[in-house]
Amino acid sequence: MNNMRMLAEEEENDDGTEVTWEDQQRINTFSKLNTRLRSIEERLEELKVCCVLYKIGESFLHLPQPRAMKRLEKDQAVLSAQVLELSAGAEQCEKEMKELKVTLYARFGRAINLDE
Repeated sequence: MNNMRMLAEEEENDDGTEVTWEDQQRINTFSKLNTRLRSIEERLEELKVCCVLYKIGESFLHLPQPRAMKRLEKDQAVLSAQVLELSAGAEQCEKEMKELKVTLYARFGRAINLDE
């Protein structure tokens, strides 16, 4: 859920800080990273609850046990690689977002809200 609220007048920090082009680029980059991070987190959650089913049309595919195990191991390796890739992407987004937060909060203080 999105818990957005209006700032009370005493919380507003309208010190007249001008938003430069570079500041706006940082804000835009932060927003893009935040969106990418949410997408990665959703995909990771999907992968964690994903079941490997061998289904063709409306019926399940019957495989001999050794073949089914090989296929399962292969699919598990693919899923593990995807999880690692997505986790690395999420970590990179979080790292860049943290750096941008420091820069933007230093520049704008409470006039900008980058937290959820």
